[in-house]
Amino acid sequence: MQSQNEFNESSVSIQSFLLFLFASTMGLLAAVLLLPFFLPNMAFSLGGESPKAYWYLSRATAFVSLSLLWLSMAMGLGITNKMARSWPGMSATFAIHEYVSLLGLAFAGFHALVLLGDHYINFSLLQLFVPFSTADYRPFWVGVGQVGFYLWLIIAVSFYVRPMIGQKFWRLLHYLSFGMYFIGIFHAIFSGTDTGMSWAQTYYWFSAGSLLFLFFIRIVSLVIEGLFPAKKPTHAPRPTR
Repeated sequence: MQSQNEFNESSVSIQSFLLFLFASTMGLLAAVLLLPFFLPNMAFSLGGESPKAYWYLSRATAFVSLSLLWLSMAMGLGITNKMARSWPGMSATFAIHEYVSLLGLAFAGFHALVLLGDHYINFSLLQLFVPFSTADYRPFWVGVGQVGFYLWLIIAVSFYVRPMIGQKFWRLLHYLSFGMYFIGIFHAIFSGTDTGMSWAQTYYWFSAGSLLFLFFIRIVSLVIEGLFPAKKPTHAPRPTR
């Protein structure tokens, strides 16, 4: 049986995550700089008076980030539901849960920063970092997404300060993930330009519905455990000599 302190240490070191983030950023920059030489149409999309490639990149990385957040939460619910014991195992599930959360956070950051190249919205660096400071494009729902990003950042950092804040407070802080996920969904629906597409609506319904289903399983399992608590095994008394 696994102890409550089994996962007290982070599965992904800060150095490993920063190295991955640096490599990903360099790869994206190389792609943006080199691909126009091989794809002339892309060079036109990246330059000119109204470049569209930055907007496309932001939209694409937004869905990647939301998908990674969904996967991280599904893994987390699999841990609490003890469904992960059968596959791929609790330790592996926790490591994936943590890693994809950090990876999704990196994609969320890129989703925002790449908009600096878009001339239509014309966001400044300050507007990207300060919630509700954008005035030209759906300021409320963009601000909601920015708040969600900072909540995500706090939860990601909590992996590394868990021994200092304690397991109970860390678990309580982790419940913010549910609010953070639905903040991301609402941000995508009300500030994204793909909401009217049938594939995007199907994605939103499946993503949110599957997590609600796993959460419902968790609630049912807690009720069952409360009504029918597991009996502790009794040991036979030692024979007296």
